[in-house]
Amino acid sequence: MSHSSLPNNYSAAALGNFSVSSQPSSASEPVVDRRTSNAGATGGERRQFGSAHNELTDNGRQLAIAIDQYKLEHHRRYITCDEMLTVIEKLGYSK
Repeated sequence: MSHSSLPNNYSAAALGNFSVSSQPSSASEPVVDRRTSNAGATGGERRQFGSAHNELTDNGRQLAIAIDQYKLEHHRRYITCDEMLTVIEKLGYSK
């Protein structure tokens, strides 16, 4: 690319000696594309607190499972208070 073809807001000095290489920095280290690799994949969804329901009461465990299910169905990691209220109401609780 010649410097004359650069957009006006770029300067040759700002680019320096920047270059892009498709070769790894060391020929002995293979390049691993982590986006398609199955390394570390467990096949299931990662849970931060996988055993957090163990010490809950039956009602508490039912609520926790319902919230987890809601989060999976709606692709949410965290839910709002209104979403939690929706889950609670679907379990049959009312004010």
